[in-house]
Order: sequence, then structure tokens, then C-alpha cells
Amino acid sequence: MKKIINDPQKVVEEMLEGIQAANPDVCYIENMGVIARRTKTGRVGVVSGGGSGHEPMHAGYVGEGMLDAAVSGNVFASPDPERILAGIKAADSGKGVLLIITNYSGDCMNFSMAAELANMEGISTASVIVRDDVSVKDSMTSTGRRGIAGTILVHKVAGAAAAAGYSLEEVRRLAQKAADNVRTMGMAMSSCTIPAIGRPGFELADDEVELGMGIHGEPGVKRVKLMSAKETARVLLSRVLNDLKETGSEFALMVNGLGGTPLMELYILNREAHIFLKSMGVKIHETFVGNYITSLEMAGCSLTLMRLDEEMKPLLEAPCDTMAWKRRA
Repeated sequence: MKKIINDPQKVVEEMLEGIQAANPDVCYIENMGVIARRTKTGRVGVVSGGGSGHEPMHAGYVGEGMLDAAVSGNVFASPDPERILAGIKAADSGKGVLLIITNYSGDCMNFSMAAELANMEGISTASVIVRDDVSVKDSMTSTGRRGIAGTILVHKVAGAAAAAGYSLEEVRRLAQKAADNVRTMGMAMSSCTIPAIGRPGFELADDEVELGMGIHGEPGVKRVKLMSAKETARVLLSRVLNDLKETGSEFALMVNGLGGTPLMELYILNREAHIFLKSMGVKIHETFVGNYITSLEMAGCSLTLMRLDEEMKPLLEAPCDTMAWKRRA
């Protein structure tokens, strides 16, 4: 295992301290795994979180126009309810807090328990669960579809709605609308190594990829031979479009790297995605290319489409200022 770390048991704590050192607008709540905005907004708070190892998700999206707090568990492990409650309190300005939850059994259970604890302390909460992965119906870590890269677009919509001063119920409605209209499929070309374990979680042959592999290394649809960028775009997007069931709307496209894929390859994939979508009569309103949600050093990618309308476009286009996503007004 070759990693730039000190102690495998302290990677999350030291990472979060490093995020705080890089961003004067956020603070790290020690021993709670929480990165939060230093100044409360007076508006609805937006909180998300989950296992570490997917950076910049979630802590990298804390800031104006997106999240008010992010809660990190251990690598690929859900944060416990006490940590999540600390994140809720850090985000609460008296207008309520929206919880954006990726659909994994541990996250759903722990965020639900934290919401109950918050409600007992007089903090109103609402929740949206993201289930954008079209590759598998169920997995070893979820009942129903997993939440993956589409979660970032839900963060963006919810954060913009909160920044606009909307009520908790309206922020929840818009975030749910985003979650209902986003779909993703990915593929992996290599495994990743959890620091505390010190060895890859699985093996793929040099000429193999796994379609639909989860961001924690969960099995996908099937293993196939390595494909060209053109074929990768066609295979992944065909599955996404088939699930969306219509192409008459405008869409946002996210081309996401899983941590070990060079940007050169992501931009080649983006080229092929645009060519394929144009051939299918799909209109792309906006494109995002980069490492938005990773799986440590896993090589691979995911492609996400989110259906847009005149209500959703301004929220996606609204300004934000976070470490991982900055957008000018």
C-alpha cells in the first residue's frame, strides 16, 4: 500500500483538519467528523454526509449555496447518529434543516435516528433520499438503488433553494424533485485500497471492467472487456436514458471520475457522451466534468443525467462558493 498518510486509523480526522486548514470559511468539529460553515445563515440548513473516501463529497461542498454542514464517518462507513446530530445543530439557524441522504442502509438508519433526536430538541428536520444508480435494483448495502454522483446535483439544488430563502418544506420539495429526476450509471477499471485494510478490495484483469460497480466496491451488473470511450458512453448512457423513459426535456450532464482516472480521459468521455446524446435527440443544457464523488483511488467513471425544467435551471445555475464547486453570479 502506497499512500501519503500518517496513521491508517486517523486518516479521516487528519483529512478533515486539512480541509479546515485550506478553507477559512469552514470549521471542523473535533471528534464529530463534521465540517460546517463558520457563520450560520439564518436560513434553512442543508446537511449531508456518509462514509469518507468519496472526497470531495461531502465535506468539499460545504459553503455558500450548497451545504451548511457535512458529516463524515470512517472510510466507507456511515457516521453514527451522534455525529449527524452535531452536524444538524451546526447547520440549524432556527428555520429547520434538510437532510440529504444517500440510499445505503446504514446512512438511512443513522440519519433517521439523528433526525428523531433533533426533533426531540426542537429542531425541525426533513429528509430526501437519493437513489440515482440505475445499475442494480438492490445491493449488499441498500434496499433499492444506491445514491451516487447524482447526489451532488441534489446538493446544488437544495443549497440554492435554501440560499434563496425558501421554507424547509419548499427546499425539501425542490430537492426531492431533483432526486426524482436524476439518474447515474458507472463502471470501474480497478479496485481501491482502504487504508486500515491495506490491500485492494477486489481484482480485475488488465482487460476487464465492471459495469455498475458501486462506489464502495459493491458488485455491479457484469464484468466485460475494456471498452473504448465511445462504447463506454453508449453503454452507460443507454441504460440511463432507458430508465428516464423520455428525452424531450433538457438535461444536465455530469461526467465524474472515481479518483484514479485522468482528466484527459474524462474529457474524451465527455466528447463521446455529447456525440451520443446528440444522436439520440437529447439536449444538454449544462455539462460538468471532474472528480465530484470518488472511491479513493479507484479508476473508473460515472455518467449522470438530470432532467431540467424552468424551475430547476435557475437553481442549478445559482452562485455557490465551496472548496469543490465555485460558481459566480
